Amino acid sequence: MIFLNDLNVEMLMHRSGLLILLALNLPFFLHAQEINQPKLIAKVDSILQAEVDAAKIPGAVVQIKKDGKVVYAHAYGYAQEYDFPHILLSPPEKMTTSHLFDLASLTKVVGTTTSIMLLQDRGLLNVDDPVGKYIPAFNNEHKDSITIRHLLTHTAGLYEWYPLFYTCSNKEQSYQLIGELPLKFPVGRQRKYSDLGFVLLGEIIEHISGMALDQFEQKNIFGPLGMSSTTYNPLKTGRPKKIAATSLGNPYEYRMVHDPSLGFSIKGIDPDSWNGWRKYALRGEVNDGNAWYANGGVSGAAGLFSTVSDIQKLVDVLMHHGSAGGFQFISSKTIQAFLTQDKFQNGMGWMMDTGYSVIKNAPAGSFGHTGFTGTSIAVIPSIGTSVILLINRQNMGLLETGEYYNVGAIRQKIAEAVMAAFKGAN
Repeated sequence: MIFLNDLNVEMLMHRSGLLILLALNLPFFLHAQEINQPKLIAKVDSILQAEVDAAKIPGAVVQIKKDGKVVYAHAYGYAQEYDFPHILLSPPEKMTTSHLFDLASLTKVVGTTTSIMLLQDRGLLNVDDPVGKYIPAFNNEHKDSITIRHLLTHTAGLYEWYPLFYTCSNKEQSYQLIGELPLKFPVGRQRKYSDLGFVLLGEIIEHISGMALDQFEQKNIFGPLGMSSTTYNPLKTGRPKKIAATSLGNPYEYRMVHDPSLGFSIKGIDPDSWNGWRKYALRGEVNDGNAWYANGGVSGAAGLFSTVSDIQKLVDVLMHHGSAGGFQFISSKTIQAFLTQDKFQNGMGWMMDTGYSVIKNAPAGSFGHTGFTGTSIAVIPSIGTSVILLINRQNMGLLETGEYYNVGAIRQKIAEAVMAAFKGAN
């Protein structure tokens, strides 16, 4: 069963020794030991604890699952170590496996891509439909060849990023502006990762369903899969939650509009014409400025908050060919279509190019995604394994270089450790 909560038992196994588990359930203990790989756990511990001890990251949560069993789930460091502008908390808040994280671009796969999968599965759209079928602004000679598939695969030729919040204060204005923007690249010629394409996918989902994006996902994904902690705007739910803090204001997006060396300067945008920057530690407010300022915290590109155990429920569905604890949530045919590599070696929504750090050198058929806040998912079906790694890297603040600490090497090291531990296990 996908939704069985075996985390508490397995954490007990890790920390409480042989005698307790022998008394609880000998057959389970023997099976868990076969796949638990103490060397793997020690390796993962050494990687993540070293990063915390060296003050490279505030904290992290990792969960590794193989063949239907959680092999390891653990929290490291702190959910919040610094307050704005860069004040060390005393004491900082300890991280737990139940903390909510700002998923950042994992929203694109957990929410938006899954929504498009469901609509395709129900015959309500086709990924090869022209975007103009749903968004009139794309019915012109420059954009009429763009399909939903192009949006999903980042090949639509759109701007990679645009500061929508300089002129937009709601989703309707955001949708209109994106529709009016010229293309930056030829359609279908190259992969240029674009947030704007996934904002448009959110608009398409709303157009077809007649529901707000967050309501559609709650009714059709999070509710049915038991993802009870997954939400947009968690501070508005009225349910107290432990939430990992992210950035100290929006310093990197400030750089994106003020520092031409980053390559995001937009002709006609005066960087000083808008000054609504947040000046506090973000906690429960989506870090992404376009999602927060211009879309009310709800966007197809960013905005979701979730826990490691909730994310695992969706990952399990993908690993089980669309099956969710006794019912077929999405057809295996649709899953396969979305997780088939295109000419750029990626799937629809999901990254499948094994040059990416999160699935570096993984076997064929592996897939994953990353989020700017430090979140990531890696799935390696050939060894029945998934790795969910949530890091709140932004709470450390920007480095002297003006960048956030790059957690790509951490992702890669853990993925390599997992693949080495389970190589030949299936």
